[in-house]
Amino acid sequence: MRHRLYTIIFCFFPAFTLFQSPHASATTNEDISKSLVKIFSVVSKPDYYRPWQRQTYRSSASGFIIEGKRILTNAHVVANQTFIEVRRNGDPKRYQAKVLSVSHDADLALLSVTDPVFFAGITPLELGGLPEAQQDVRAYGFPTGGDTLSITRGIVSRVEHVQYTHSSLQFLAGQIDAAINPGNSGGPVIARNGKVVGVAMQGRRDADNIGYLIPVPIIQHFLDDTKDGHYDGFPDPGIIVQDMENDDAKEKHQMGDQTGVIVRYLLPRSSAKGIIKLEDILLAIDGHDIADDGTVEFRPMERTSFGYYVDLHQVGEEVNFTILRRGQVLEVTVPLDVEGVNLAPASFEEYDRAPRYFIFGGIVFCPLTKNLILEWGQGWRTKAPPELIVALEQLPTEEHEETVLALHILATDINKGYHNISQRVIKSIDGKPYLNFRDFYDKVNASRNTYISFEDDYRNQFLVHRQKAIANHAKTLQTYQVPQDRSADLR
Repeated sequence: MRHRLYTIIFCFFPAFTLFQSPHASATTNEDISKSLVKIFSVVSKPDYYRPWQRQTYRSSASGFIIEGKRILTNAHVVANQTFIEVRRNGDPKRYQAKVLSVSHDADLALLSVTDPVFFAGITPLELGGLPEAQQDVRAYGFPTGGDTLSITRGIVSRVEHVQYTHSSLQFLAGQIDAAINPGNSGGPVIARNGKVVGVAMQGRRDADNIGYLIPVPIIQHFLDDTKDGHYDGFPDPGIIVQDMENDDAKEKHQMGDQTGVIVRYLLPRSSAKGIIKLEDILLAIDGHDIADDGTVEFRPMERTSFGYYVDLHQVGEEVNFTILRRGQVLEVTVPLDVEGVNLAPASFEEYDRAPRYFIFGGIVFCPLTKNLILEWGQGWRTKAPPELIVALEQLPTEEHEETVLALHILATDINKGYHNISQRVIKSIDGKPYLNFRDFYDKVNASRNTYISFEDDYRNQFLVHRQKAIANHAKTLQTYQVPQDRSADLR
């Protein structure tokens, strides 16, 4: 969802420098390995094409013990889990664990173990800071194919923003020249002083010996957020901007020698509404100048998106902007009340949640989600129907927050002639638009028309005789062995 011309989710963090005293005693591999944990998960993954079904499989990954008798790992390790066990390095016994907190956007999770014996004799690992380029690090974990601890040495190649595979969001990350293989996920990446500089996250299929770590600033944001036992997420003002590198555009907006970016759109749930207006120029954020390409300096000679300074804040705090409005410089304060992933939810993958759907007249209706698109597998951008990709990437508006699909047909005599329908974008019901999936569902149930009409993107109409659909409903479910005709949120 994040493109050069606009920003929806800001995921940038403060600069931390890892200072290592030459007199500090390094933690040995033996000391570190005692805090390493192998995680065993039973996962029940929803089937978004047949949303009443689930697929169960097992997986393993890594984690490590931090202060507070907690285990830190990746969110993708525990996503959609139904049962988790953990085992300390070198200990054959498995202990049942539970999830304390999850950040699916930042791919982090905290686990706990109720049996106090599990933590006996353990010194938790300490967090360090953001590593510098060319710094030596070691990645610890339990990669697939072996049952013993693996230690891989590497060098931090660079620190930049990359797309996190788990959430499709861009966050600060460290790139290292050590492969992160399946099973390594969630393990610590440790500097020479024995402190954690990141959590192993993902590798790259198109390159050898390249891995990525989630750095300490993001980890600390997550830990601070969850101190109250609730995860609020990463805030976002919901402002979409465009670069101002064109000289004529700068002249039109009376910018002179000032730099900044122009506001092109405010998302429907934006907390900046009524404070920032369309065509405003954002000149600075929290006192830091914004360049015409939308970047700010976060360390000497290093630049990144101005959203860097948004993510210094937690949800519920405020951010200050200097803006240019019709030639006048103003100072404004924007509350950060909204979690970023709630601004355009269809664009991001859902976890730990059952698919939403309902069946009427043998037609399976569902909202268009990233999860459904991912059912096309790798290369989904070219494999999925183009109209679905276009609809998925449309920005939500005040009138239309969510797109509904006629996913497929449970063939019966009352929907004869429509049996080839699948993945059709529904534009209206009985000629009327809808706001979101819940509104669509309510309109279907509220209709008292003899024929309920659904119109798709191509103006095709699918008519369902309401009374016949109701009379044949139970038989249709029984024929196709569908246990529930709608998801739990609609029941």
